[in-house]
Amino acid sequence: MPVKFKQKTRKWRGRTSRGWGMKKKHRGGGSQGGRGLGGSHKHKFSYVTSKEPDRYGYKGFYSKKKRAKSINIGELVKMDGDAFDLRKLGFGRLLGNGKVTRAVSVKADHVSKQAKEKIEKAGGKVELNKAKEKTKTENRKRGYKKPDEKETD
Repeated sequence: MPVKFKQKTRKWRGRTSRGWGMKKKHRGGGSQGGRGLGGSHKHKFSYVTSKEPDRYGYKGFYSKKKRAKSINIGELVKMDGDAFDLRKLGFGRLLGNGKVTRAVSVKADHVSKQAKEKIEKAGGKVELNKAKEKTKTENRKRGYKKPDEKETD
């Protein structure tokens, strides 16, 4: 198909925009106000607060304490055997959800009142593991010794 007005050259001499509209347009991320979330604490802040309110900050806190794994007595009764050491099984606490149908002896670090009552009512017994007590020297910072203490090496 013939073209009525053919362009003589494709060098775009004298044309500042070169097909991108206003001459400011074809500049990269600057024409968008920054790439990605750049400027989201400045000129794009109203967008962030209206469209993505949960983008910054956090809710609540994260505990650094390690929680012991727990098991309910209903799950414990399903296991084979009559004597259980929960520490060896990888559990730290025994909770009272479920029914106890047989006499079971349990050794655990922590047992809830409800679990203890249910096990004893069924004719079983509950034994608590004694926590390892730290000595005063273990509680101190590593490497620090009082001047009156003698080294025993």
